[in-house]
Amino acid sequence: MKRIFRASHTLAHGLHMVSGVLLVAMVATVLLDVLSRSVFGATNGEVDLTFPGGVEIVSYSLLFAVLLSLPYSVNRGQVIVDIFTEVFPERVKRAMAASYNLGFTALGFGMAVAFFHSVGSALDSGETTQDLHIPLYLIYAAVSAITAVLGLRALLVSIEQVLDTFDRPRQRPVSLGKGHDQGAAL
Repeated sequence: MKRIFRASHTLAHGLHMVSGVLLVAMVATVLLDVLSRSVFGATNGEVDLTFPGGVEIVSYSLLFAVLLSLPYSVNRGQVIVDIFTEVFPERVKRAMAASYNLGFTALGFGMAVAFFHSVGSALDSGETTQDLHIPLYLIYAAVSAITAVLGLRALLVSIEQVLDTFDRPRQRPVSLGKGHDQGAAL
């Protein structure tokens, strides 16, 4: 089982790296688009280095950058309000995190199914993107696959958290003794 968890983490980390590359590509596209439009404007249209599809490149880069970063962030990016959870034992906190990740599992698999159905619709209609004429079924298929990975990764993280809940020994509360501030950090 640890091999599966490790492989899941490695895949999620790889997708996270691709997400970073897409963010750099998005910034480069915006920079080139602004520069080419500036040259076009400065030369009154004599030098045309503009390129079609800049908005689409940025839009789809952002879409995939966000989606590709989600599987890696499943067990890292949750905001926990300590005021509600500080009174719970560690086991309860881990169980809560596992159930929360089951919600990500449902979200990921639900989106994967919805986009998988969109693949068929886009294939039947022959829809393409406006400027670059990329067939939309390719984009929907990629989004479906990535969201399925999100669902699988969230499920594996949840299972790992549940197993971790039962595997870890109970920690005894640390007594600071008389005269010590119980709220102070050690």
